[in-house]
Amino acid sequence: KKRSPALPHFGHMGEEQPSIVRGDGCTVYGDDGTEYLDFVSQLYCVNAGHGNDRILGAMREQLDRIQYVSSATHNDVRTEYADKLVNVAPETLESVFFSVSGSDANEAATQISRELQDAGTVLTRWRSYHGSTYETAGMTGDPAMRNAVERHAATTGSVKFLPPFDGCDSPFDADSPEELAARAADHLEYVIRNQGPESVAALLTEVVGGSSGAFTAPPGYFDRVRNICDEYDVLLIADEVITGFGRCGDWFACDTESLEPDMITFAKGATSAYVPLAGVLTTGEIAERVRDEQPAIGQTFAGSPVGCAAGLAALEEYDDLIENVRRLESQFGEELGALKDYDVVGDVRGRGFLWCVEFVDPETEDPVFDTRVEDGDNPVEDVVHEARDNGVLVGGGRPGFQVMVAPPLCASEEEIAEGVDVLLSAVEVVFG
Repeated sequence: KKRSPALPHFGHMGEEQPSIVRGDGCTVYGDDGTEYLDFVSQLYCVNAGHGNDRILGAMREQLDRIQYVSSATHNDVRTEYADKLVNVAPETLESVFFSVSGSDANEAATQISRELQDAGTVLTRWRSYHGSTYETAGMTGDPAMRNAVERHAATTGSVKFLPPFDGCDSPFDADSPEELAARAADHLEYVIRNQGPESVAALLTEVVGGSSGAFTAPPGYFDRVRNICDEYDVLLIADEVITGFGRCGDWFACDTESLEPDMITFAKGATSAYVPLAGVLTTGEIAERVRDEQPAIGQTFAGSPVGCAAGLAALEEYDDLIENVRRLESQFGEELGALKDYDVVGDVRGRGFLWCVEFVDPETEDPVFDTRVEDGDNPVEDVVHEARDNGVLVGGGRPGFQVMVAPPLCASEEEIAEGVDVLLSAVEVVFG
């Protein structure tokens, strides 16, 4: 078979991968006719499923009107989408600065923060993922991405703090979720105080971990984070690139924690990934300062009319799809929980339609294979390949001792059951 001249991203150059040519709902098809259940929404982004007629129709209609309008000016569909997006966002967020990708959105949020705060440092968590540009890879806590980009040129102004995670890789020794929340929040405050609060512009964090492992925060953690940011005048930015638009059972993961950040960054599910669209939702106060100070940042394709038309249609779809996620979340978690019968499965966690399965050495409870410090064949990758060979696409987490599952929000009870069954079988084949 002829090798494609198109180079795959994220280090998948040497892998045998199917060539996907068609999709419908939760199913995609290879060029040889093979059918796959897309149990990871490609890259956690096809939230409305493949081939959604409403989104496709809106894009076609917009293409017949006007295809591109400069990001430096206004456009009717761009304004309408911004209005409706603000309506579904947390109440304090009133304006949108559009971008193209999640990386761009996170860069824009940090640029705005540094400009308005007159401070250079942005805090991010170890074991986080915020993008693949130099700036966002530097803010990312995952070494596979950060070190690959920073090997030849590093950015400044990024300081890491420890995440409030349990599981086999927890940085805290806590006897309860409440103690974990307290210790992690105390640690964050320690970092800010010792960094020098006046030097810290913003804290950028995922509310529910994305590809880092679908971690949810222990109770009370984000209440403390909000209070700490207020006390030390640090802007709180929620990275909702993966978790936004229904993925966690509400419009944004912030809603599931009753968290009101100063900014939300979004991308991926905004259009169900039918066309690139991203941005930063901001409070009214930040928006007014941006209007007054006019920082010279932006991108050519930010807020494209076709993207905004797709976004409007996607918002209408998500009204119903979010209810589907809420209805099936418990079933999803319970069925995935059967994986805990295997000694090699250390944890199953998540929220909504974003879940992670963590693999451990049963004797030590350390990661079964830690790609950060070990070389060789990773059996967790074998699980991903085994599932794919049996018609279900799942993802590898960051670090690589995890498997991620995140189907489109239109997935049915039957499709969830099918995906979990194939994953169970894959674990049985690889680990016995």
